[in-house]
Amino acid sequence: MSLNKRSLLTRTLSGAVLMAVFFGAIYCSRWSFGALMLAMVIGCQYEFYRMCRAAGSQPQQFAGMVMGASLAVLAFVVFMQFGSEVPVGVSVGKMVYALGLYMLLLVPTIFICEMVRNQPNPIANVATTFAGVMYAALPLALLFFVPLLLGRGVWNPWIMLGYIVVVWSNDVFAYLVGCSIGRHRMCERISPLKSWEGFVGGVVGAVAVGVGVAWLLGADLWLWGGVSLIVAVTGVAGDFVESMFKRSVDMKDSGAMLPGHGGWLDRFDALLISSPFVFAYLLIML
Repeated sequence: MSLNKRSLLTRTLSGAVLMAVFFGAIYCSRWSFGALMLAMVIGCQYEFYRMCRAAGSQPQQFAGMVMGASLAVLAFVVFMQFGSEVPVGVSVGKMVYALGLYMLLLVPTIFICEMVRNQPNPIANVATTFAGVMYAALPLALLFFVPLLLGRGVWNPWIMLGYIVVVWSNDVFAYLVGCSIGRHRMCERISPLKSWEGFVGGVVGAVAVGVGVAWLLGADLWLWGGVSLIVAVTGVAGDFVESMFKRSVDMKDSGAMLPGHGGWLDRFDALLISSPFVFAYLLIML
């Protein structure tokens, strides 16, 4: 695979725009960070359900996206406890209870709605509805707590920014190394352009950047090195998972959010698979 300079320029410019939006939202306030995460949940679920319809299923898109958005809001409410930004007069415990109960009742409601809809393949329809929540919404909801765990319970936007830089560094290094010297394919059946050379380049680059971020933040180098390694390895798995879905419905991109990057799932597929592993790792280590 040769390095296409025009493609690289397009990818770099649009990536810079996305990075500016991300950094601005995260640095500005936790409210803007929450709004960004909610937009990601909605965008990723929308594209996933679009692929499900292309595969012949008829998921309950509205109900699934409501459940996914509710999960993100629930995580955000808990996330906001760690600091002084919880609105005055609002009981966090009551909000968590109400949202949790609401989501619990959504589960049987989806089964009832499927009965009323009277669509073909009800089992596949219900399964893909919940799959959209588990695949797109749950991992992004867990992502609220990664910077808190890395910050020992204290919100610091620079920690979240550093984590995003590590995630994207893996993608950038894998792309550059794979385009330059990639020869040995990892899994041509799913993603014919991914190479082992690119994978190694992405892992080394992500770990190096992660350790550098930890040094700048005065944080635990070994902890961040472990996070970076998990991000790099599971992030590649996330890319393969999304490629598997797209290939099954003959799609090149999941959407057209950014030139050179595709849709929401194309851009954030690594986060969807890596964040649960990172969350579990931090819970074990801290």
